[in-house]
Amino acid sequence: MKLVSYLVSGRPSFGLYTDHGIVDLGQKLGDKYQDLKSLLSDKDGLANAKNFLDSPSDIDEQAITYLPVIPNPNKILCVGMNYAEKRAEFNETSSAPTLFVRFPDSQTGHKTNIIKPTISDELDYEGELAIIIGKEAFRIKSEEALSYIAGYSCYMDGSIRDWQYTWYTAGKNWPNTGAFGPCLTTTDEIPDPKALSIATYLNGKEMQHDSIKNLVHTVPDLISYISTFTKLSPGDVILTGSPGGVGKKRNPPIFMHDGDTIEVEITNIGRLTNFIVEEKR
Repeated sequence: MKLVSYLVSGRPSFGLYTDHGIVDLGQKLGDKYQDLKSLLSDKDGLANAKNFLDSPSDIDEQAITYLPVIPNPNKILCVGMNYAEKRAEFNETSSAPTLFVRFPDSQTGHKTNIIKPTISDELDYEGELAIIIGKEAFRIKSEEALSYIAGYSCYMDGSIRDWQYTWYTAGKNWPNTGAFGPCLTTTDEIPDPKALSIATYLNGKEMQHDSIKNLVHTVPDLISYISTFTKLSPGDVILTGSPGGVGKKRNPPIFMHDGDTIEVEITNIGRLTNFIVEEKR
């Protein structure tokens, strides 16, 4: 089951993504759930959504503007340096997970613009697997962690490299630099995230490629580690890290500029597409 968040006729909604169009759950379940996060917060929410899988579509995809899969997560927790090639590129030697935060208002959706700030020419790409939490999780054992996931998505964790300085926050939270989508694919379609592969394409050229099985800190271990110190809630997002091949470490460096197209593709989820636009002065 694939779930999406979007604007239709100017109103926010959410629905089921199907080959024939979108089943508008906001229209059908709006008396129970105001958005996808509130649906995930109900233990019966996904089951209620699944009841409409065979319903005719209400909306053509062309009629919507995609929102971030979860437009309003309580937390976006980002993991850095989580593939061996990336760690080598940045000379990372610490054995502990590298964590930082992204603010929800820095996000944008599928097929929307990523804004390159005029103050920098170092907007870099980082394709990542996103985990969406499905139920409250606190101090969870690694062997139980997968049962706390609602689903997975693609993320383009845009980085303003010359604003990262000694840490990541300032480089990771510019408006419209974190693209999230196109959909949440539920765990019944992805029982084992290690089977997934990820690739990032800049103007059609592959820039990053790896397998999720090569994560240094696995999906279950990340949930266990993070939930040790903070309580995770339905709709919270964990970004699992980016493979090697980022623009900053290429020779010469390759950054994103006005007119570029950036895409992140993950097997069984889909391809997240965004367009780079220079910030208006």
